[in-house]
Amino acid sequence: MLARTSSETHLIFHSLLSSMHFRLSARNSLKLSILLMIAFSTSSVFGEESSRMTPLVKAVAHCSPSVVNLRGRKTVSDDKTSDHNGTSNVKQVNGMGTGVVIDSRGYVLTNYHVVQGVKRIEVSTSNRIKTTGKLVAHDPVTDLAILKIETVEPLPVIKIGASNDLMLAETVAAVGNAYGYEHTVTVGIISQLGRTVQVNEEQIYKNLIQTDAPINPGNSGGPLLNLEGEMIGINVAVRIGAQGIAFAIPVNDAMDVAANLMNQLVPEEVFHGINARTAYIDNQPRLMVDSVDPSSPAANIGMSKGDQIVSSNGQAANLELDLYRSLLSTAPKSLIELVVTNQGSRRNLSLRLAENANQPNDLPWRTLGIRLGTVEKHEMEGLHPNYTRGLRVTRVKAGSAADKEGIMSGDILVAMHGWKTETLENLAYILDQKDVKENKEFMFYILRDKEPFWGQMRIAKRQSP
Repeated sequence: MLARTSSETHLIFHSLLSSMHFRLSARNSLKLSILLMIAFSTSSVFGEESSRMTPLVKAVAHCSPSVVNLRGRKTVSDDKTSDHNGTSNVKQVNGMGTGVVIDSRGYVLTNYHVVQGVKRIEVSTSNRIKTTGKLVAHDPVTDLAILKIETVEPLPVIKIGASNDLMLAETVAAVGNAYGYEHTVTVGIISQLGRTVQVNEEQIYKNLIQTDAPINPGNSGGPLLNLEGEMIGINVAVRIGAQGIAFAIPVNDAMDVAANLMNQLVPEEVFHGINARTAYIDNQPRLMVDSVDPSSPAANIGMSKGDQIVSSNGQAANLELDLYRSLLSTAPKSLIELVVTNQGSRRNLSLRLAENANQPNDLPWRTLGIRLGTVEKHEMEGLHPNYTRGLRVTRVKAGSAADKEGIMSGDILVAMHGWKTETLENLAYILDQKDVKENKEFMFYILRDKEPFWGQMRIAKRQSP
């Protein structure tokens, strides 16, 4: 907003006086007094520090250019109508939602249910530019997805905050395409944390932020903001029939999933050997190296567990997501410049990406859809009493057997088909078993943040790389 200076105000007064031809009378004196009061009032209201420019106003203004509105038509089953065989009919419905820009090249994070089944995703930006989006990665379990939208100019990226230090009664704002009204802003507080909400038989959300900020149909996928203009959640659900109860996915959880999804978009041929994660130190995100694959490009330049990556390929790196963003559109033998710190020392490293096809990870990638790195005994201490080694998942192929079972980057595979998976050789032996090769279902066990999970899957047919 432009603010007039005192000299500009004097010019206004001069213009007003010089354009008036009146006799000095009581009535004209009153007119002059009113005009002067209006001019002084205008100068005050539009001063540099207007009282109307609150932290909330600034937060929304800063965030809005990074929010996009989504529309499309999808086919859904109509349970209220059915044919004479009792089969539910289907119908076309208009869908709407919201997304946030997480990479200036047009990568947008939203809820999967917003774009699921939508053939043509229509996108409009805050400056009313209309384009289309393509679903490029998704995770049904957490209901998150990444779109790639066509854009001529770089898009402003949302400012990402943290959700590990949220406070009850903290002021928050939701921005989104509520009922199709684009860039609607609603305000409330954080009313509780850590909620578990089951919306149907298939979808359950965990660790949600509860807020009384009105979240309506169309808000899904949009940001929940704090007063610093930082996204601290992804709006996802409302409680039907309730007033003042809505929910958002904490941004820490959302960014972990977004990192896994973005990793799926890095060219499959690229190999670096870095297994990293986002750690929150003093409530600030830091990109920490968890482990480095032996004989990998990262190991060859001296990277090791405990390194902090400050920047990658010229981009600031605070989140695991940032690492994979920097690797988009790269190719084997590309040179990546890294800035790394460890215990106060700072190093500038040049990482030469390698070809992935000949790595020992190739068999599980083709059969299960996962890339793996070894987890040594000292790294497993305190995670689980029954497992002393394991294989950390570093990448999951979209649509693979592992992806369909909900396996995520960062999970540690500890057992499969009755054997422990302490090394890649162990896993290769298991995958070579007759019943496994015959595509029979087998059990697997993983650790995720010290919590054990199990599932069943079948391998894909073995194909050449």
